[in-house]
Amino acid sequence: MKYVKKDLGAYKLHLIKTTNFKTIKIRVSFRSPIVKEEITLRNVLCSLLTLSTKKYQTKRDLIIKGQDLYAATISSSNSRIGNYINTDILLTVLHDKYTEEGNFKSALDFLYDVVYDPNVDGNHFNEEQLEIVKRNAKTSLESLKEDASYYSLLRLYENMEEEGPLSCRMAGYIEDLDAIDSKNLYQYYKNMINKDLMDIFVIGDIDFHETEEMIKSIFRTKTFKKQKLGYYLEEKKPRKHIRTVMEQEVNNQSKLAIGARLCNLTKYERDYPLTLYNVILGSGPDSKLFREVREKHSLCYTINSVPNKLDNILVIRAGIDKKNIKKTVSLIQSQMNLMKKGKFSDKDLTIAKEYFQTAMDSILESQSSIIESYYMMDLVGLDDMETRVEKMMEVTSNDIIKVAKKIKLDTAYCLEGVKE
Repeated sequence: MKYVKKDLGAYKLHLIKTTNFKTIKIRVSFRSPIVKEEITLRNVLCSLLTLSTKKYQTKRDLIIKGQDLYAATISSSNSRIGNYINTDILLTVLHDKYTEEGNFKSALDFLYDVVYDPNVDGNHFNEEQLEIVKRNAKTSLESLKEDASYYSLLRLYENMEEEGPLSCRMAGYIEDLDAIDSKNLYQYYKNMINKDLMDIFVIGDIDFHETEEMIKSIFRTKTFKKQKLGYYLEEKKPRKHIRTVMEQEVNNQSKLAIGARLCNLTKYERDYPLTLYNVILGSGPDSKLFREVREKHSLCYTINSVPNKLDNILVIRAGIDKKNIKKTVSLIQSQMNLMKKGKFSDKDLTIAKEYFQTAMDSILESQSSIIESYYMMDLVGLDDMETRVEKMMEVTSNDIIKVAKKIKLDTAYCLEGVKE
């Protein structure tokens, strides 16, 4: 696999050559500092862009065009990357050698239409299609609580930070929907196109020079942009005593979400020992939390932990019976204290490193995962995949103990099931 990055001024072009896939995937990414009041607007826009274009004015027309391009697919999504909201518009198309000469070029033209030639009449989006998207968004937002695990995570973040990026619901806010109309949405679209930082990724069995020239000839935007702030959220001091928040919901199972603060980690600690600390603590069936909390004490149905490095937090989630909430939190805390004392074995460390190696290998099986890996390399300075594996194998038990001492429990949120 070979990688080339070109800064073309208006956007960065990332080209990744690999012969492991029959398809070519193109990802156009826009990002800007996150604003809570604009999240719902952004979500509606994201859905609307892949519903129609000026040339293909219905979803059916888009699907038919995709079929004409040998089953090319278009999709879009929003996510938060630290201080930024990120919008991806993706195209997947078969390589020309499996279709016909020029199909890839036609697919890029199609992608350009989706991004830069939306279904706009004058200065506003199509009213009928906007109402469809808004109705779907409202239905989705009204059903947020139905996914208790996801909802408990949202509420944890909101209790850890009342304001700021961490507390922002990426699903959006139902109270913001009514204020969205076809004109202000179009104005927001123009701001995104003209002001957002932009990256284009192309991965597949491609020729670098030929692909670069093709992209430059189609995506001719010339607007230069500057990064306004860093991606990592500001570190917050952990509470002296863990805050416990309880809410009730009609459910057979209670959902527990615990947030811990990462305090003063170095870049090396964040990129390497923290990963292995998390694997040993709560990632997978060999982890301490799985063995002790679930298997030995039978306090939960599921349990796992994951670090969010850009947000400077680590999150532990569990599905439990409500009668076990206090015991579960106490046992999690005790397992974290044991990690600080180095109470884990050389075998635990070896298994964690093997787990990481397997995870890195799995990245190479997915075009989207490879793109995401290179994206993070560019945004926050991660090492390349080969270097990451080499450095991870050198992490010592003492490195992990140092990190363990810098992780402080902050908030425990429990969505208590009341129909058990």
